[in-house]
Amino acid sequence: MFGKKKQPPIKSLIAQGSCIEGNLKFTDGLRIDGEVIGDIRAVEGSASILVISELASVTGHIHADHVIINGRVMGPVHASELLELQPKAKIAGDVSYKALEMHQGAVIFGQLRPTNHDAEEKPMLKLAANNV
Repeated sequence: MFGKKKQPPIKSLIAQGSCIEGNLKFTDGLRIDGEVIGDIRAVEGSASILVISELASVTGHIHADHVIINGRVMGPVHASELLELQPKAKIAGDVSYKALEMHQGAVIFGQLRPTNHDAEEKPMLKLAANNV
């Protein structure tokens, strides 16, 4: 899935020691090493990647195509493509994703909800009948 697409470049950084209060919108890529209190949303229509490092803390809603978390998040997370939870990820909130990669040690206090409801793509279950 993501192996075929080129990842957008990370053009923005919220450095360790920084604290942002308020909602954030970004394009392409954003890396957070500091603290954000507010919602983080990728601009729709462009591929996006959000990296929340081991040092980072986010309190608010998160919405992006590809989300990589190794820090703390308090709030719901929506990854419209891929959600990667690395070993030190701690999420207190519901999580929705199309594809999920979760490493040992990652913790979620909330519900996991896959967003791919492609019932048409799933093979139909057919039962074998006796000579019918």
